[in-house]
Amino acid sequence: MKISSKILIVAAILLAAANYTIVSGRQKATANNPDESGLIQVKHPEWSKNLSIYEINIRQYTPEGTFSAMEAHLPRLKDLGADILWLMPIHPVGKLNRKGTLGSYYAVSDYKGVNPEYGTPEDFRHFVKKAHELGLYVIIDWVPNHSAWDNALVTEHPEWYVRDSTGKLHSPSDWTDVVKFNYKVPELRTYMLDALKYWIKDFDIDGYRCDVAGDVPTDFWNNSRAELDKIKPVFMLAEAEKPEMHSAFDMTYGWEFHHVMNKIYKGTMNANDIEKYLKKNDSLYPADAYRMNFITNHDENSWNGTEFERLGEGVEAFFILAATVPGMPLVYTGQESALQKRLLFFEKDPVEWGNYKMTGFYKTILDLKKANPALYNGSAGGKWTRINTNADDQVFAIIREKENNRVFSVINLSAKPVTVQLQGKEFAGKYKDLYTGEKTTLKAGAVIELPAWKYKVFYK
Repeated sequence: MKISSKILIVAAILLAAANYTIVSGRQKATANNPDESGLIQVKHPEWSKNLSIYEINIRQYTPEGTFSAMEAHLPRLKDLGADILWLMPIHPVGKLNRKGTLGSYYAVSDYKGVNPEYGTPEDFRHFVKKAHELGLYVIIDWVPNHSAWDNALVTEHPEWYVRDSTGKLHSPSDWTDVVKFNYKVPELRTYMLDALKYWIKDFDIDGYRCDVAGDVPTDFWNNSRAELDKIKPVFMLAEAEKPEMHSAFDMTYGWEFHHVMNKIYKGTMNANDIEKYLKKNDSLYPADAYRMNFITNHDENSWNGTEFERLGEGVEAFFILAATVPGMPLVYTGQESALQKRLLFFEKDPVEWGNYKMTGFYKTILDLKKANPALYNGSAGGKWTRINTNADDQVFAIIREKENNRVFSVINLSAKPVTVQLQGKEFAGKYKDLYTGEKTTLKAGAVIELPAWKYKVFYK
């Protein structure tokens, strides 16, 4: 039977589509794709593959609390090694039903406005430009789930909001300073997408961290990501942990991992629970999904305590864990100066910077992450292997390897010193000690002495 060339071409296209599909810049996993989660995976901007993220609280960062004052810190942050700068909301804060003197950053009164306390739109544009000149990327916090009561949309488009059984506007949770949007309304979706485009087109920002992203329909995010990527490749972080969010977002929050670390310090979990978490993570998320690993952030610091309150002497050990398991580590405002106070959320409360005494610690591990492909993000990085020891309930030892690059971390996650004997031989080889610079050779059966809450990071 003679088959026309057109039929052959169509057949070839269909066969290719069955194995690998691109949907609006998103990759769809199939049985023949290495990622067999079955979830659609967003295509990351190339520049994000080996970077870390830093959260900036503009209000509290300097005594002035302005973009202009913040600019002086940009070279320092570049040197620190966290190249994606996430700015907490920069928009004007609502006054009606405001909490405290200054109100919540997340009660937005104008989605296309700049908080005058921080400066002018031109000040923000200049900030972004200076960051880009240093090779930094800027994403801003976006609050799509709710607005301030005195946002003009409340009076101009009251039908865009959710109402309770009595017909009154609905405040989600106990957030009495905001009212919830109704994403069943097409016009709201159009408005919100237009506002998202505005900051990329007019200010050249590089993406968004989206607040309460899981409460906004995923199909809205899928469409928005496709449209934003037409302007420029963007980076999107979701304050959510649902695997399906990776159809639109590059990265989701590792809340569960954060809670596991807190529980290990409290003694209600141990190092074996890290392995359980990582295996669960691998089973639920696409292989190229970025997960954000953190020991603190603005919510944790203000409401649940500083990292020192929650993790005590284990702060460094847990950050080493967060930076060497798969995922992208976060540094929050003040961590590099060992900030030991809870920053007020609704008032002016500047960071007490001190001498930046933790800068060397964070810079060293973040520089390694950027330089060593074993620690790259998502599928660009190496897969993980746990190395068993004689004290697996206390010690978590993990190797990540990519081609000829390897990082081997041995972390004592307990309040007792441990004489660690490594089992197996996968770790054997020649390394450099990250924090001492010493060259070392590890052989099968190697023994490492680790004081309480201490660690070793070896690399090649």
